[in-house]
Amino acid sequence: MSDTSVTWLTQDAFDRLTAELEQLSVAGRTEIAKKIELAREEGDLKENGGYHAAKEEQGKIEARIRVLTQLLRTANVGDAPESHGVVEPGTVVTAMIQGDKSTFLVGNREMAAGSDLDVYSEASPLGTAIIGLKIGDSKTYTAPNGKAISVEILKVETFQP
Repeated sequence: MSDTSVTWLTQDAFDRLTAELEQLSVAGRTEIAKKIELAREEGDLKENGGYHAAKEEQGKIEARIRVLTQLLRTANVGDAPESHGVVEPGTVVTAMIQGDKSTFLVGNREMAAGSDLDVYSEASPLGTAIIGLKIGDSKTYTAPNGKAISVEILKVETFQP
C-alpha cells in the first residue's frame, strides 16, 4: 500500500480497527514477549519449537500492526458514498462477470467485516476495470493470468453496513 492510497471506511470499521490496533500494540506485544521469554528459558533455541512458534506469531502481530497503522493513517472515514449509479469505492455492485451474476462491495475487506458480501479492492484488476462505469456499461479487462474477462454493470447501490 503506498502512502498516497486512501481507503474509505465506515466509522464503525474505523473504531473496530483502532481498537484492534490498540489491543495488538499493547496486550498483544506483551503476551508474545512473555511467550518468547518462557520459550527461551527452555534451553537450546535451535531445536526449540515453542520459541520458533512464538517468534513466528510475533512476526504476524507486527505485520498486522503495520497494516492497521497504514490503513488507519490513510483512511477516509464517513458514511458510505450515496450511489448515483456509478461504480466507486464504497458501493455495492451487481455485475454479470463472464456470464455469472455477482454482487460485491468495491473497497476494503475491513469495511464489510461481519457481512457475507464479497469484496474487491478498487486497486484489484476487476476494481480498476469497473471504477467509473455506470449501470448498463460493459467492459473487458485482462486478469492477472492473461485471460480476457467481460463484465457488465447491472446495479450500483449504497453500501449498508
